[in-house]
Amino acid sequence: MTDKSPNEKESTVHKPAVTMPGTVEKIIEPVNPKDPEKAEISVDGAEELYREIRIDNVLQDETGETVSLKEGADVEITVEAEPEATTKKPDSSAATLPQRTSADKSGHAA
Repeated sequence: MTDKSPNEKESTVHKPAVTMPGTVEKIIEPVNPKDPEKAEISVDGAEELYREIRIDNVLQDETGETVSLKEGADVEITVEAEPEATTKKPDSSAATLPQRTSADKSGHAA
């Protein structure tokens, strides 16, 4: 058995990905105390109407301990897909995308 969740599986297949910076704008307390709080994140470089996303404010650090984001924290948002879920674009559009670094491969927010 493994300690990694299905989202953290190590793979030899390179998945196309883009990583964008963001900021935790606010922490939203749940209406029902049994539900997790939400972190509202503003994604830098996203279109104005689609800039904010909300996620459960429940993360795991490298030791497996449950942690949460703080208001004002700088984060990285990574979107990755299976190669068969993508289509090739002309080379000119690739120049505008941020480059993925080895630090981006962890999948953890900053």
